[in-house]
Amino acid sequence: MNKPSKMIDGAKVIEWAWSGATPFGVIRYSSGEVAVEVFGLAICKYPDSDIIYLFSCDDNWETVQGCDYESRVTAKANLPLQYMGLEVVWQLFE
Repeated sequence: MNKPSKMIDGAKVIEWAWSGATPFGVIRYSSGEVAVEVFGLAICKYPDSDIIYLFSCDDNWETVQGCDYESRVTAKANLPLQYMGLEVVWQLFE
């Protein structure tokens, strides 16, 4: 399992999930060509903010897409549809 560092893009990782050898999904260019494969998902929070962020990450835990939510529950419930092919197993960051 490929665990992220405790911070991604300056935000503290609260929970994370790794897809393994097969990506959760892909992000495509407008032409339809694959821009990047998404292997990691991270629920994060910036210091001094109550907003929760869901980051989609490549195989090096570099953020390739992010959305903000009111809570971790809401973030998990609103995963992009293209990530629904694999089961997402969330891990608390310890």
